[in-house]
Amino acid sequence: MSDGIVIIGSGFAARQLVKNLRKQDPKVTITLIAADSMDEYNKPDLSHVISQQQRADDLTRQRAGEFAEQYQLRLFPATWVTEIDPQARIVKSQTQSWRYDQLVLATGASAITPPVEGRELMLTLNSQQEYQACESQLRDAQRVLMLGGGLIGSELAMDFKRAGKQVTVVDSAASLLASLMPPEVSARLQYRLTQMGVELALNQQLTALRPGESGLQATLASGRTLEVDAAIAAIGLRPNIDLARRAGLAVNRGIVVNSQLQTSDPHIYALGDCAEINGQLLPFLQPIQLSAMTAAKNLTGGGQPLTLPAMLVKVKTPELPLHLAGDTRSADLAWHIALGGEGMVAKGIDGEGRLRAFVVSEACMPQAFALLRELKP
Repeated sequence: MSDGIVIIGSGFAARQLVKNLRKQDPKVTITLIAADSMDEYNKPDLSHVISQQQRADDLTRQRAGEFAEQYQLRLFPATWVTEIDPQARIVKSQTQSWRYDQLVLATGASAITPPVEGRELMLTLNSQQEYQACESQLRDAQRVLMLGGGLIGSELAMDFKRAGKQVTVVDSAASLLASLMPPEVSARLQYRLTQMGVELALNQQLTALRPGESGLQATLASGRTLEVDAAIAAIGLRPNIDLARRAGLAVNRGIVVNSQLQTSDPHIYALGDCAEINGQLLPFLQPIQLSAMTAAKNLTGGGQPLTLPAMLVKVKTPELPLHLAGDTRSADLAWHIALGGEGMVAKGIDGEGRLRAFVVSEACMPQAFALLRELKP
């Protein structure tokens, strides 16, 4: 009997891979090993759990046992993989080992907390498990510090404010979404959040977090102190690469893969938040879906390279939703911004007059699909 395919991880990337593998081969042995419960939930839902008054259990879409039965899998939940032996093709935990013909690392990424005094007091909202650990504290909190004004920080800040909480966003950048777009483009969202009553402490850094008389005391580099009930780290994600590194695989910021999604060991693949594709980390749903389709074909005998079209990124800020695509981070683009009462269309144009990026908001979002077709790589 074949040792089949072993997948480490149970998140969106792993589940998409399983579904695509079963389309390619109904009989191949598939084993999933993960440290969590393996119950399915939709991670983007974490951006609005507070305003919708959802508990962690409300996010569950399918129990692990139902998933295993539906797709004929061997599941090992609540299991930490401690070692990969690429020569013997064996995965080990403290109590078990599994042989594989092919191995897939879908180990995801972890929320970054800043290296400051009191970092252990910061909460993160990167998984259902993390939310479960702090949901009562977040529900009860009235004053919330959001460290990070990027994609996740902006989404969470709006959600907590919609839930009636006092929210302060602290970010070292001079504008929101600074890693995604220039300030003249993000200004509309920035204005909307301040209109809602979110305080933006930009060009600021958190230096310490300490227990206070009534909650927590956050100290900024400027010397200002804030009294809050909860502090959330939303400054980014770090791919989980330690297991791959210990196995001798090539790693950089993520686990380095080729266009077939193979690591430096041809029998080991990686996809999702942990994978670095052509030097890029792509922790968004569409590239993960396409990666899962490609990996499934290659794991079952194909040799197909991953091709990524221009893709939309959606910013889930309901009071001022945004879609963006293209090279929005490039400093070489001239931005042409059309503002109206119903929304914004911002186009990033290169020196040759070509559309290289765009951001659209509110009622203008349907224009995104036509703009996608115009984008030049």
